[in-house]
Amino acid sequence: MAIATGIVGAAGFAGVELTRLILRHPEFELRVVTSNELAGSSVASEYPGFTGATDLAFSAHDDPALDACDLVFLAVPHTAAMAMAPRLVERGATVVDLSADFRLKDPAVYEQWYATPHTQTDLLARAAFGLPELFPDDLARAAVDRAEGKGVLVACAGCYPTATSLAAAPAVRAGLAADGAPVVVDAISGVTGAGKRASARPHFCFADENLEAYGVATHRHTPEVEQILGLEGRLVFTPHLAPLNRGLLSTVNIPLAVDVADDAAAVLDRYRAFYRDAPFVQVLDAGLMPKTSSVVGTNYAHIGLAVNERARMLIAVCAIDNLAKGAAGQAVPCANAAWGMPQTCGLEPIAVPGGFPSTLTRKRLL
Repeated sequence: MAIATGIVGAAGFAGVELTRLILRHPEFELRVVTSNELAGSSVASEYPGFTGATDLAFSAHDDPALDACDLVFLAVPHTAAMAMAPRLVERGATVVDLSADFRLKDPAVYEQWYATPHTQTDLLARAAFGLPELFPDDLARAAVDRAEGKGVLVACAGCYPTATSLAAAPAVRAGLAADGAPVVVDAISGVTGAGKRASARPHFCFADENLEAYGVATHRHTPEVEQILGLEGRLVFTPHLAPLNRGLLSTVNIPLAVDVADDAAAVLDRYRAFYRDAPFVQVLDAGLMPKTSSVVGTNYAHIGLAVNERARMLIAVCAIDNLAKGAAGQAVPCANAAWGMPQTCGLEPIAVPGGFPSTLTRKRLL
């Protein structure tokens, strides 16, 4: 089957990654890519990496051709998705939203953190949450609705919430975390996480050779992680910006409950059992810690574990590609699930090799 597919906001970092993934997908046929800024320009002229892969040109967000698409990805900022999604869902499309507009289930929490009222509360209540490893029932329900001819909306989890929640969920859901104790998260992301629009912080001259914390105690992903893990008011979340193009590493410090043994091997076994059926999560062997370079270009999440016996603290570290598992790659398995396909359909299982000497360096070494 060829599922007519459109991407709204295809010129941003996540949108370009989505375009790459959908063009190689065996079942999704990419027909519409939109960008108000680049409308009329060919995809290949703006992004030469697509030369020979597509003849598509960008059109405006209100392109009527989207009405013929059965699957629409929204890779647009918050509030924009809230305005676009209702009409698409109403006409029966499957909509996969990469923005934050439909993630937070309490409209009051959304307004508190995003400083704007939520105007689509009925659709918010219906939206499936797009984090397949932790919310498979949401996607199963979406698949049933789509099969019955109903419009479907999937709200994909954000980048920081994805890595942080995958690292913490097996421990938190098993009751390993101390009741009422804060869970401390230090997370580091590459500059593409800031989006394509120019600003000072991710500018090369400011970001290169620099590491800094930002959004300290105020980052908008805080309530999303709290909602996923059930840690309302207990999350201490500090994001950092690193001079990487893509990649995200989240280190989660979880105080162990008084009746929980500080047995690292038992924790490792628990995590592996939890993710036994999760094709994109790899729990590393004892003593190994994840690297962002190991997951670049893939939808994989690598998790490393350690137990600090002196402090009775579980340290769970998760590495993802912020543009893949943290954005576009997250959206594709959600769409696959909604259409009754395996999560892995159309996704590359092997990372772009990293950590090797450059060609020039190798020549010098030889």
